[in-house]
Amino acid sequence: MTNVSNYPVSLSKRVLAFLWQHVLLIASLYLMTLGVALCVRSNLGSSVISAIPLAFTFAGEEAMASAFTLGGYTNIMNVILVVCQIIVLRRRFQFVQLLQLVIGFLFGALIDLNMFLTSSLPVDGLLSQALAQFFGCVVMAVGIAFEVRCGSVTMPGEGISVAFSRAFKAPFPKVKIIVDTSLVVIAVICCYSFWGAWQWNIIGPGTLFAMFFVGYMVRLLSPHMLWFDEMVARPGFRRYIFGLARYAYRRIR
Repeated sequence: MTNVSNYPVSLSKRVLAFLWQHVLLIASLYLMTLGVALCVRSNLGSSVISAIPLAFTFAGEEAMASAFTLGGYTNIMNVILVVCQIIVLRRRFQFVQLLQLVIGFLFGALIDLNMFLTSSLPVDGLLSQALAQFFGCVVMAVGIAFEVRCGSVTMPGEGISVAFSRAFKAPFPKVKIIVDTSLVVIAVICCYSFWGAWQWNIIGPGTLFAMFFVGYMVRLLSPHMLWFDEMVARPGFRRYIFGLARYAYRRIR
């Protein structure tokens, strides 16, 4: 006979595992957005995923576009990327992938938070700019390495590459390069549309550096991330959090 009393326990474990997984995901997104903010502050060129939103943000500051924040324009781009996935995959698009919008909006909010936190960062010389760009790329790579291992829904920027890879049966790495290059080209077109000239603080040497260095760092870090895998799955963390939650619940009652 099945022991019914086991059901709530197993359900609570699954819920707790889900919550813990997404606490770590939020931490990963924070690191990624901190890296984005540092790259933007370097004025040597933004990261690939932020190039288009940054162009529109600067244009908005000069009344040539709507005055949204960098995070706000990132949210708009993420919605467009998810819509593109739906168009490309059609019936093969999985409903659960709409959760990319939730992750995308959180990503945009964290970008604005980190842009605020780095607003007083002294970047007034080539050395400090180079350091900001370098550490921004390193932090971003660590965040991406964590995010991939959380095993949750992908970011819209990655999701669009996965969608094209599935639709056209092409290798993901090649599709990723094409998508990233396309985003940079669109950002350049935006620069010429708004200002009639190349904007090096949007698409600059830092952008090219980020395109190659971040991927290299992620591959370099991946073999050394087993400790993070254990943290995601370690029952000790879950029991500790569950114990705190149960204690708080009893106190409230």
